[in-house]
Amino acid sequence: MSALRITYYSADFDEATWIPGLQAALPGAAVSLWQPGAPTADYAVVWKPPQQMLDEQRDVRALFNTGAGVDALMALRLPEGVPVIRLDDAGMSVQMAEYVCHAVIRHFREFEGYEADMAQGKWSFRKPRSRLDYPVGVLGLGVLGERVAKAVAQFDFPVNGWSRSPKALEGVQCFHGAAQLHDFLAASRIVVCLLPLTPETDSILNARTLAHIRPGGYLVNVARGAHVVDADLLAAIDSGHLAGATLDVFRVEPLPKGHAFWTHPKITITPHTSARTLRAESIAQIARKIAALQRGQSVAGLVDAGRGY
Repeated sequence: MSALRITYYSADFDEATWIPGLQAALPGAAVSLWQPGAPTADYAVVWKPPQQMLDEQRDVRALFNTGAGVDALMALRLPEGVPVIRLDDAGMSVQMAEYVCHAVIRHFREFEGYEADMAQGKWSFRKPRSRLDYPVGVLGLGVLGERVAKAVAQFDFPVNGWSRSPKALEGVQCFHGAAQLHDFLAASRIVVCLLPLTPETDSILNARTLAHIRPGGYLVNVARGAHVVDADLLAAIDSGHLAGATLDVFRVEPLPKGHAFWTHPKITITPHTSARTLRAESIAQIARKIAALQRGQSVAGLVDAGRGY
């Protein structure tokens, strides 16, 4: 019986660490870096692969995406009938919860104002705000969104959640579907975007939807840059309707030099670092799923190609 064959490709990650890691987690398997013309493998582990790889590897049993977001993969022509499996946590949800709680609390407690005062040698205080006046809305209640909603609720903020289909989370007022999106936004003063990027969610945060957020609102985007219409966000902030934003993702990455987000005084930016893929945890999860598939068992993280996530 021939050894299980695993092919690996990533536009971002170092094969010098991933391939030995996969080999160690899958003893007896043959793990190799994909190159044009390579023989067909049993499974492919990928991040932003070229179309040529998918065209050549049409007989793989499954494609494993080394991240939670599958929008780059969904934009390609996938081998017909081949399941796509994403990471369903692998250490990312706790990172995301940390990042979002930090951004929410930093804005709510006005720490950016204190930082500016201290830089100018000013010793000053601000009147404490009421958490009831700052309901947090989590846009997207997948694995990451649910973890974020629960984490924010631990700080006694009212928490709203919106998802494509109905969900029920303890301590979270849940909204769903396009018909309830504006109600969700109107109930929220801080909006956290954790949506998958699909044709339906591209540019979802635009002039019309941003206008429904409570006056003085704040946006935290840790999903994909294409969810936000940049010019509309800037206009909403400059008009005073929104107080500002924390952005970790952008339409073009790295963020181009000269983009207004770099220097806007009410926008905090970070370099797509809210939840990094943790290699050891990811490899262990992929290896467990391959072993389960080999036994004929189902696995979590199966992507619905029709929905795009």
